[in-house]
Amino acid sequence: MTKYIPQGKIDNSTVLEISNALKDGKLVVFPTDTVYGIGTNAYDRDACEKIYEVKGRPKQKPLVVLISNGAMLKQLVDTISPIEQQLMDTFWPGPLTIKFKRKKNSLPSIVSAGDDYVRIRLLKDGLTFQLLEAAKVPIVAPSANLSGSLTGTKIENIVQELGGKVDYILDCGDIESDTASTIVEVKNENIILIREGRIKKEELEKIAPLKIES
Repeated sequence: MTKYIPQGKIDNSTVLEISNALKDGKLVVFPTDTVYGIGTNAYDRDACEKIYEVKGRPKQKPLVVLISNGAMLKQLVDTISPIEQQLMDTFWPGPLTIKFKRKKNSLPSIVSAGDDYVRIRLLKDGLTFQLLEAAKVPIVAPSANLSGSLTGTKIENIVQELGGKVDYILDCGDIESDTASTIVEVKNENIILIREGRIKKEELEKIAPLKIES
């Protein structure tokens, strides 16, 4: 059964309850810095697999990992290139997801869809940041919708689609924009644009030469 927590009822005790639930591998719908996401503990393989099942998400599509501080990043990534560092300094915290070479055995392979990389975004405010800081673990959080349906911005649609399939739904009202994060990778001192979202290619080109993934 899904526990629905309405807007205005989310307080410090709720944050503690939900952060513990996330750490324990429960599935929680909450608003991120872009759209609503279905979140769980990135270290919990079974919980991550359940997200794929609930969404009907193809297993070849990796999950984005949300973090709230540099210590979490160090647990997941061995090395950071100068251009990656410049991207972090310029756009983090914010809606930029960076595809890093992941630290060996740092995460279940299902998070990366079997490859050697991890896609990470840093948050520094809002409810998701509070949950991350309280849970003290990175969280995967793909959009809160069934694969192929509308992106998770309208709480009524989210409740209809995911009610009974997740453990918690935190209602913080509708989100106006359905624009997701921008996803990039750094290769050979070039920025590879995997998906353009809130951060536009013109902004990225100021950091390093840009190529669009075909």
